[in-house]
Amino acid sequence: MSAATPQLSRRGFLGGSLLFVAGAAVACSTDPTGGSASGAATTLNVWYHAYGESGTQQAATRYAAAFTKANPGIAVKITWVPGDYSGKLNATLLTDAAPDAFEIGDFAAGYAVRGQVAALDDLYGDTRSDFNQGNLDQETVGGKVYGVKMLDDVMMLYYRKSALAKAGLTPPDSFDALAGAAKALSTGGNKGLFLGNDGVGESPILAILSNGGELVTGDGKAAFDSPQAVEAVTGLKRLHDDKSLLLGFTTDWWDPSALVQGVVPMQWCGLWAMPAVQAALGDDFGVLPWPAFKPGGSPVLRVGGWTACVNAKGKHVDAAKKYVQWLWIQQTDLQKDFAEAYGFHIPPRKSVAASADKLSQGAAKQTVELAADYGRRFPATWNTAVSTAFTSAATKALNGQGEVAALLRDAAGQAQSEIDKQRG
Repeated sequence: MSAATPQLSRRGFLGGSLLFVAGAAVACSTDPTGGSASGAATTLNVWYHAYGESGTQQAATRYAAAFTKANPGIAVKITWVPGDYSGKLNATLLTDAAPDAFEIGDFAAGYAVRGQVAALDDLYGDTRSDFNQGNLDQETVGGKVYGVKMLDDVMMLYYRKSALAKAGLTPPDSFDALAGAAKALSTGGNKGLFLGNDGVGESPILAILSNGGELVTGDGKAAFDSPQAVEAVTGLKRLHDDKSLLLGFTTDWWDPSALVQGVVPMQWCGLWAMPAVQAALGDDFGVLPWPAFKPGGSPVLRVGGWTACVNAKGKHVDAAKKYVQWLWIQQTDLQKDFAEAYGFHIPPRKSVAASADKLSQGAAKQTVELAADYGRRFPATWNTAVSTAFTSAATKALNGQGEVAALLRDAAGQAQSEIDKQRG
């Protein structure tokens, strides 16, 4: 599809719900009652955020139909939630309208600490060792696993091979090289690098991790005010001072339009966009991790994605667990379809990832390998409040609105109380 189409947005604008009763799809605006004409004794309400990739909503409803066909006593209502998914989910979980099962982007421990999600250890059985350990660790709170990862989203640096070659540049393998390339490629009113419309995006996080720093330590201490963090964010300001960054584009970093339309030769984006990039550019692109900040640091790719959870306070906990187990643990063919057919994602089950043909060649294969070597996940305590405190401080620092160390120190202090709450 065209990279300019809104279907590629990670925050699409689709909406609506579909109900599957005994395998048949009907439009629905309200929840049906349990002894409906279909004979289904239970109706599950399952929430998804509005994926932008074309066909994803239809896939989710098709999977629900297959589940109901295999389990005629359980109808499934798929609710497609546009806009601020996390805000709407968090608000609804406090009400009687809360979904029975739902997805969470970048699982946060607070859901488990507050008793909002059910432990799912019993769903894994002998498949547990087949799941990516990094995902299991992220979803584990107090020794129990509270989610099943649905897909891994990998974020990395795309570049136009021809643009770098024309400028006599090699793909940057250090932050100095990245900053130098971005400056050299900023010519004729064009900019060399797109990190997001605010010029920030995830770059402060990447800079810190690539300098050997941490966001939150293993024992729950906010660490983004460490010497490594201060050094990295201070160094990152170079991109702003050099005026090398594209700002205020028509779509944000998660859409590859700036790259494929030739507006910039380098862009931070995600694996999900690769089919569109390939369609537009053919072989004229490559992928890189965010480079090490300095010798002794490490390249970084960020691994995010979505996790299926069960509402611990819902009316149909057992049925919801059965749905999550059926779809995200047992149905490996559907898991592969979800990962390959609607943008590219990495299946969390290692055996499924190994059999994903579209991820076994070219730049997709390289991305999978880079993610295995350099992929980093957010700490489980990295929720909206913690992230906002850090991002606000880093943005001010990068825009010259304060002294870096002081801004990060104050933000870490704000974040610590929230981290402590999540750790119970």
